Amino acid sequence: MEHLPEEMSDAAARLAAAGATAEQYDLCLYVTGMTARSARAIENMRAFCSRHLEGRHTLRIFDLYQQPALAREEQLVAAPTLVKRAPLPERRLVGDLSDQARVRAALGLPA
Repeated sequence: MEHLPEEMSDAAARLAAAGATAEQYDLCLYVTGMTARSARAIENMRAFCSRHLEGRHTLRIFDLYQQPALAREEQLVAAPTLVKRAPLPERRLVGDLSDQARVRAALGLPA
């Protein structure tokens, strides 16, 4: 039996054992402070990742109030904004991320 790294999640281990490859999702969530909308977006995205991307994602959260130059660098026009960097193509989704069907579609996940 092949030895799997300890940090690999059960879901990723099952995929690896079945010979399937799990795409790694690189996600960036840009929020503005701890407003109610920002807090909802963070909570919604963490729950979504736990449910649908367990063991195969990186979620980085950036506060545009603490790093205002990021808004210009990333060409953000609204917040919260989720940016999927990988797998390609890059996609952006604006809002509190409460509509899971919309998030799944934006990330290119099957329904």
